[in-house]
Amino acid sequence: MANTQFSTKDRILGAAEELFAQHGFSGTSLRQVTSRADVNIAAVNYHFGSKENLVTEVFRRRMDDMSAQRLALLKQAQEQSPGELEPILAAFVEPALALAQDRNGGGAFIRVIARAYAEKNDGLRKFLSERYGHVLRDFARAIATCVPELTKEQLYWRLDFLAGALTYAMADFGLIKRPSGVSDTSHRSKAAQELIRFAAAGFKS
Repeated sequence: MANTQFSTKDRILGAAEELFAQHGFSGTSLRQVTSRADVNIAAVNYHFGSKENLVTEVFRRRMDDMSAQRLALLKQAQEQSPGELEPILAAFVEPALALAQDRNGGGAFIRVIARAYAEKNDGLRKFLSERYGHVLRDFARAIATCVPELTKEQLYWRLDFLAGALTYAMADFGLIKRPSGVSDTSHRSKAAQELIRFAAAGFKS
């Protein structure tokens, strides 16, 4: 029974993620989600209770794991390379690019993130700030030890710019396209290397 419940919940989340990516949050109805997931409205209400909860669960499904990976890599960077900026930036960048490369809906989720930037959804922004804000604060403190000359305002501006550049790189619609014969993994690795170098120079400038 538990497996059936899990698969139903996962199917609803997958359908919602695809539809949010295509139509946005306000432009997607629960009826569209139930139709895509091939479930009835009672199943959505049972698992999520409301559309708002469904939206936040779509984010939690991806971002809880990514945040845990980031923090684990940050701890490792601080223990193995104390005072070095680039390993800290790698801990921030690499899990996000790995998520973008996830063939199980990673591309759709990147478009969902873009929707979150584009749409004014105060409830979602509050949820993201409350649930994941501590991750950014941990990285800010770690980066600050490497560039103590920056004011807190400068530090947060530059971290904001890094997050924006990372989102752009995750979406993979920039000037640099993956060359034929180069694997997705190699292309993402190259993107990570270049972004980390660029960000390090920005924080140190």
